[in-house]
Amino acid sequence: MSLRTVTPPDPETLLQGAPHRKRRQLRRAGESYGFLAPTLILLFVLMIVPIVMVIGYSFQDNVILKKSSEFTGTANYVTVLTDPAFWKATGNTVFFSTVSVAVHLVLGLTFAMLLNSPLISVTSRAVFRALYVLPWLFTAAVIAVLWRMLLSPNGIVNFLLNTDVEWLADPQLALGTVTFINIWAGYPFFMVSLLAGLQGIPQDLHEAASIDGASQVQRFWNVTIPQLRPIIISLLLLDLIWTSQQFALIWLTTGGGPIDVTEMLSTYTYKLAFANYDFSLAATAAVLILLMSLVLAVLYVRHQKARD
Repeated sequence: MSLRTVTPPDPETLLQGAPHRKRRQLRRAGESYGFLAPTLILLFVLMIVPIVMVIGYSFQDNVILKKSSEFTGTANYVTVLTDPAFWKATGNTVFFSTVSVAVHLVLGLTFAMLLNSPLISVTSRAVFRALYVLPWLFTAAVIAVLWRMLLSPNGIVNFLLNTDVEWLADPQLALGTVTFINIWAGYPFFMVSLLAGLQGIPQDLHEAASIDGASQVQRFWNVTIPQLRPIIISLLLLDLIWTSQQFALIWLTTGGGPIDVTEMLSTYTYKLAFANYDFSLAATAAVLILLMSLVLAVLYVRHQKARD
């Protein structure tokens, strides 16, 4: 048996290798940032610069339309926050968003469980899936035109109900009507996502609960819902962000009317900019909407980190 002699490294060699290792680390870091550079440049030009410009506009007056803008401090924020129309739009947005998201969840989960049920044949399941997903295929413009025709005084809805109700022009009904249209257009997103989640739940969990004597309702609340909870929370936060920023559907169906009963924060900001041509106040309203959206975005990111 031979003994192997280990020779200690030469201190001079170590000193000469240290700069080499440092150069290699710097080269690797440079390569990483080189790959990220195009994305970072696009992110800076398309997101950071516009956001900074809008924030800057919100503290000035006579922006865009005139060369000489004036710094006004927080005067624009005081004007917007003391405007009753802003708070009415905020209330309408909260109602529109919360009701839409809540019903999206209920309808999406109901239809997902129906499509996941073994009681339905494969053919019927395919037909139902195509029908349920159909609203998701339409653009906002098509949905708006479709429902304006269906809900017109001479439309098929009034014909079937034997009424002549102005669904989109009646101040008492307009907000509920556009909320219903948004629910119809948005529930397939929940249905498809929750159906994928249901199909990922191990069947062993349901079988073990059945052996323990759990009823179908108990298995739903104690097995299905806990397994779907991460997906449900993510869907709720994402849908709340998207719905609170809904513009196209509202603008193409009611335009925020009649008498502002369907005015949302998005249409309120749009009118400030392109109807009143007051881009300073429009930028201020946009910054306030950005701050509200950031709260939801932070909650969503924290939830995603907790999942990881």
